[in-house]
Amino acid sequence: MKKDNDKPKGKNRKNNEILKTIVLFILLIACIVGAGTIYYLNNGKDKAEEKELAYTELITSINEGKIEKIEMTTGSNSVKVTLAGEGEEKEREKTLLVPSTQAFMELIQEKVDKDGIKLELNQKPVNPLLKVADSLFSLLPTILLVVLMLMIIKMQGLGGDSGKIYGGEDGRKPEVRFEDIAGLDEEKGELIEIVDFLKKPQAYLDMGAKIPRGILLYGKPGTGKTLIAKAIAGEAGVPFISMSGSEFIEMFAGLGASRVRKLFEKAKKISPCIIFIDEIDAIGSRRTSNSGSETENNQTLNQLLVEMDGFETNETIIVLAATNRPEMLDKALLRPGRFDRQITIPAPDLNGREAILKLHSQNKKFASDVDFKSIAGDTAGFTGAELANVLNESAIIATRNKHDAITNSDIENAVKKITVGLEKTNRVISDKDKRLTAYHEAGHAVVSKFLPTQTDVKEVSIIPRGLAGGYTMYKTNEDKFYVSKTELLEKMVALMGGRAAEKIALNEISTGASNDIEVATGIAKDMLTVYGMDDKLGPISLKVDDPYQLQIFGEKVIDEVGNQIQVLIDTAYRTAQEILSANMNILDAVAMTLLEKEKITSEEFEKFFE
Repeated sequence: MKKDNDKPKGKNRKNNEILKTIVLFILLIACIVGAGTIYYLNNGKDKAEEKELAYTELITSINEGKIEKIEMTTGSNSVKVTLAGEGEEKEREKTLLVPSTQAFMELIQEKVDKDGIKLELNQKPVNPLLKVADSLFSLLPTILLVVLMLMIIKMQGLGGDSGKIYGGEDGRKPEVRFEDIAGLDEEKGELIEIVDFLKKPQAYLDMGAKIPRGILLYGKPGTGKTLIAKAIAGEAGVPFISMSGSEFIEMFAGLGASRVRKLFEKAKKISPCIIFIDEIDAIGSRRTSNSGSETENNQTLNQLLVEMDGFETNETIIVLAATNRPEMLDKALLRPGRFDRQITIPAPDLNGREAILKLHSQNKKFASDVDFKSIAGDTAGFTGAELANVLNESAIIATRNKHDAITNSDIENAVKKITVGLEKTNRVISDKDKRLTAYHEAGHAVVSKFLPTQTDVKEVSIIPRGLAGGYTMYKTNEDKFYVSKTELLEKMVALMGGRAAEKIALNEISTGASNDIEVATGIAKDMLTVYGMDDKLGPISLKVDDPYQLQIFGEKVIDEVGNQIQVLIDTAYRTAQEILSANMNILDAVAMTLLEKEKITSEEFEKFFE
């Protein structure tokens, strides 16, 4: 288990810097607000009382000799005038703002000299706080822009650490070893050689061999690509710099390329080491001539290509990369001299799944009758991460049910929860919907029984799980690498069994078969366009990246594909109806049992055919 104090220091330091920047920004805003308050208290209150006399009215009054005295304050555009006439002086005083003090002075100077108007110039006292406030207000746009740029740069990671380091003086020691990985024996054998490169590079250099620059690991999500990379570093005892492909991509042009340079500079300082780039397709996808964000991606990829070409012979740096989509990568990245080796990390086979289950069961309590080989047989196609999740969910279910240890039923419920969804026993369902669901699921199960290539039924249920109103589970007791045409055709028949049962038994069809129809149509399309399994079209592949490329086959071929897909689906539907029509007594019996018990096990299902 990893402790909290083992978190990478670089990440904490980066978070602290961002927090400091935000605090400084808040303090700056507070200072500006305070300065504005002081400015208003010193100057704004007087302005609220000004403009009692219009400027044009003042000029008219001067020309008509109605002004007795004018008071002006230097440094201010406020003017106080005293009107000639009877009454108290306070009642004859008016105030206004003039557009320009200098222009006003030039305008009234002649009148002052000629008509004897009194002119008083007062020196306005300088308030230091007000002066600072004025300065802040004048610099406010610039200050805000600079602070905002600093915050964005900090948050984007410019100047931050490039990757987390495991091992070495500044990082944690990689805790993963090859013994912690199960189900990938051949792949581990291939990578042991890389560990030997890192431990004894000179021996290979003396022989004239070149150390591989890069190794690309690709496979389905959850197969253990990242785990293998850490295990290589752990076995070799060298620093391991980890970084995700998405961390290179930022909103500023050129920042991704800068991060690539910093990453390799760091690696050269602590050589020998491993650079691991997870999800490399984020920066390694094929280059385009587009503008905008594509330009930034291209610059980042170009810099990565340059850095991988720039390794010196004596620099023991190996770049490991992982991706789920190798077809997306640029060809320049995959050539020898960059990623010299490309290793597929497949989903584990039967023995591999059993080994993975045993590995993840070490810290859990299991009942004595739990058979990991049987569980491995029922989880064909599961990845290592999915198998670990099954055992974790089974432990949670066993705890919730107050079991002393994890039982077979807990594991089966965990598999159902992961593959189908959460069981919803409290959902209120009408009798009509329940009857339709019972016949639908019974149709799938009965049709599958009469199809030789289909696997045995494991469980049939009309209890809703996830988005499904019911489900039919099949045993997965073998790993398949190839699927025959007969098996695909019979799979389509089994999928159409639910719709056929609705039509024959209830003379009604529902939306419940929508997913079955979608999957069956997908199988028919792939048979024609990918696998070349149609006698009329022949063994051709119509799988293209761009729909416009289909034009080379002509409209006749495209129309034929549509017609043949319809023929395959119609044939499967008719076959399912024929099977059910010949076995209506079994269909009715299974459906009635489902309505009564809601769930039928494989043993109970087999009794209907004895």
